Amino acid sequence: MQRARVPSTGRQQRMSSTYPSAPIGVRLISYLSAKLCPRLQVNRVLWFKCSVLGLTYLAYTCYHMTRKPISVVKSVLHRNCSTVTLPPEFVTPGGGGGGDPTVPPPLPTDGTWCDYAPFDQPDFNSLFGALDSAFLFSYAIAMFFAGFIAERVSLRYFLALGMAFSGLFCYLFGMAKVYDIHALWYFVAVQALAGMFQTTGWPGVVTIVGRWFGKSKRGLIFGIWNSHTSIGNVLGTLIAAHYVERDWSMSFVVPGFVMGLCGFLMFLFVVERPEIVDCQEKVADYAQQQRGSSAGSSVRRMDDSVSDVEDSGVSAEQEINERTPILGSINRAPPQHDAIGFFGALRIPGVIEFSLSLFFSKLVSYTFLFWLPFYIQHSTSMGAKLSADVSTVFDIGGIIGAIAAGMMSDASAMPATTCTGMLAIAAPLLLIYRCWGSVSLSVNILLLFVVGLMVNGPYALITTSVSAELGQHSSLNGNSKALATVTAIIDGTGSIGAAIGPLLAGMVSGWNNVFYMLVISDVLALAMLLRISSKECSRRNINRRYNVRIE
Repeated sequence: MQRARVPSTGRQQRMSSTYPSAPIGVRLISYLSAKLCPRLQVNRVLWFKCSVLGLTYLAYTCYHMTRKPISVVKSVLHRNCSTVTLPPEFVTPGGGGGGDPTVPPPLPTDGTWCDYAPFDQPDFNSLFGALDSAFLFSYAIAMFFAGFIAERVSLRYFLALGMAFSGLFCYLFGMAKVYDIHALWYFVAVQALAGMFQTTGWPGVVTIVGRWFGKSKRGLIFGIWNSHTSIGNVLGTLIAAHYVERDWSMSFVVPGFVMGLCGFLMFLFVVERPEIVDCQEKVADYAQQQRGSSAGSSVRRMDDSVSDVEDSGVSAEQEINERTPILGSINRAPPQHDAIGFFGALRIPGVIEFSLSLFFSKLVSYTFLFWLPFYIQHSTSMGAKLSADVSTVFDIGGIIGAIAAGMMSDASAMPATTCTGMLAIAAPLLLIYRCWGSVSLSVNILLLFVVGLMVNGPYALITTSVSAELGQHSSLNGNSKALATVTAIIDGTGSIGAAIGPLLAGMVSGWNNVFYMLVISDVLALAMLLRISSKECSRRNINRRYNVRIE
């Protein structure tokens, strides 16, 4: 029987299509295109996929941009005042002893005159650790609830409000200098509330991207997309470093304002689900999952033609043939599923192992995130601004590491093995950086780049591609309402490690002991994945023998 092909919704169509449920910005663009360019035709699926990637990239860049200023500003909240230039009132006439304007005022005798209270105390490291912990513990605890909420509300509002309040609390931290606030509880409260609203970012953006993109080349796509983490860190560092020695309040005010502005853009333009703009996936993908799960088979033959169809965005089952049901539409939506619970998500194979691995991986990464500029300044002769600028090399290495990890994971289909390999290399590199990083500026930059590559690669792979893969695991039988919950569990567990790392760094005496702690954490992250890695190696041997893929 001759097969007839149904046109795909992803083909060239006019941009003037109306979408009643779409964000107001999308509807405005559709209206303007209808008026100004009525004959304009574009690939709608590609157009919206690119917009989703771009907007979510921008959003999470802003989330990380507002986390970074505190690590830069630490270097001026408490510093060695003997190296600080005296203010003009101490070196120019005006107001000396006995009211004589020709006599300069007495020089400050307090060794902490240049510090900002309450961080002028001898236990300033513990106070800095308290600020970091207030943010990170709040973030870690709220993350478990954020995934639960994200599955049940509009992600567009979820992200827009989260970004608005995150920007607000970043702004309020900087306002402490403007209004001369020195109460420790104020800084702790602002950091804790900022951490709570920062949890809206990761479950939101990963879920939106996961809804729009299939499994084809997911590691590479997420690897490139995940560079927003490092780009945000770099931008946050550069903005904060630009103002830190002149007016550190602006190091928080500017990122906070940009964050709020980008949150408004998300409200106007982000399309959270393909169904909103008639770009939903065909029911064939769902039917294929149902057939595989009902058969209960763990071994499936992956035909090359299926992969080609998936890559092009056109479903093979859009062809009408003798097996097409007479009743019902070929584009009928799959049955609705309830959102998965916390314990149901934990039962998904691999969630616990990758969560624990991320716990230790994120401990290492976030200790660098919050303490690296401070460490560079105190282990070398660099100033506050130069130390902040050099610390961005760690994030640049992280960008390359995320892309490399994604590509290796795609090529080998062995994400756990990819992570263990990079973690094994990272452990000795941490000790090498501690011993040789202060030799010269060029050596510091080189080692910092390689350390960033190996430390951030596994962290990025687990939080993106692996989380999305587990959130759409075959054991869920096609339930698409698990992605945000699984992502929140994995990232929330990692965030507990991220909270503990900077806290311990402030409490441990001596930088050598801090680096020993980081090496031990790195090895433990590797150990958490050994069981899954061994299974992947066994599976690869079976694949070579029988030319099949096990899922």
